[in-house]
Amino acid sequence: MRVCSNSSRRLGRRDIPRSTAGVGLVELMVVVTIISMIMLAVTPTYTRIQRKARAAAVVNNFRVFAAVFQAHAHETGSWPPTAAVGVVPAGMTEAELKSASWLQVTPMGGQFQWENNQVEPGGTSPGGRWTAAISINSSAASPILFDMDLLEEIDREIDDGDLTTGSFRLNGDGGPIYILEP
Repeated sequence: MRVCSNSSRRLGRRDIPRSTAGVGLVELMVVVTIISMIMLAVTPTYTRIQRKARAAAVVNNFRVFAAVFQAHAHETGSWPPTAAVGVVPAGMTEAELKSASWLQVTPMGGQFQWENNQVEPGGTSPGGRWTAAISINSSAASPILFDMDLLEEIDREIDDGDLTTGSFRLNGDGGPIYILEP
């Protein structure tokens, strides 16, 4: 009978008891692959939901601001004068137009601009002219993100779904414009 009393003797790999609780490399790779596939499936859905939320926010802003400007024109008999990008138009009071909302960056980038009796070369309006409109344009604070899918989503919600016709369209520089009075 052979007895080994030396405790420092190296055991062979086959003599070491294996734990069944450990995670092997193959199992880990399978889990990572499954998680990656789930992320690939979820990303387009998340992007679509995010685009719809941005479109809804922009549409809401356009509708609220349009109502404010139309009420102002009804009360005073004229539209406010044109203002620069991100500037509250002269004659609009804080009670009428919540300036914090008007001055903030829109969900699609850029800021609001009030346009009165403007001509936009290359615009999609007949002759490129309109009497009163709200546009979103790039500013020093924020460039506008030209996402055609987002613009088309906004147009479907607020207008006719065609960016070349209706009250919501693209102006001369390609930015969105909501025409209140052609």
